[in-house]
Amino acid sequence: MAYWVKLIYEKKEYVINFDRVNAFCYEKNGRVTFWLPDCAIPIIINPQTDLEDYHKILEYLEQVTTVAVENAYWVKIIYERNEYVINLNCISSFCQETNGRITFWLPDGTIPIIINPVSNPDSYKKVLQYVQKTTGHSFS
Repeated sequence: MAYWVKLIYEKKEYVINFDRVNAFCYEKNGRVTFWLPDCAIPIIINPQTDLEDYHKILEYLEQVTTVAVENAYWVKIIYERNEYVINLNCISSFCQETNGRITFWLPDGTIPIIINPVSNPDSYKKVLQYVQKTTGHSFS
């Protein structure tokens, strides 16, 4: 079932199906960024100026990260001091380097996420489990 939300961003009204948004970035200053599906346009919501829209996003993120959602595998990943909430089902490739780091690219964008097994062990484990469970392949 679609989760449609109406937001006002840069004096334009958007109606967005959040179930099609594949990644959200929560920054230390409270801003939340997500990328519109199929075009990679970033939407940045600031709690100081867009409190109602900000709460809509937080409500959605709470829902998808606590309840199993069909055709989704949402994980929280800490990367570059920001918290990303990503639907791993939308990631099309994963790369493991010789030092163990795993890299993947956010859909609808060019942002790489690099996970280190030492500095981010929980997220690293979640990604490894996802790759094994979903693809049948494992990284050595």
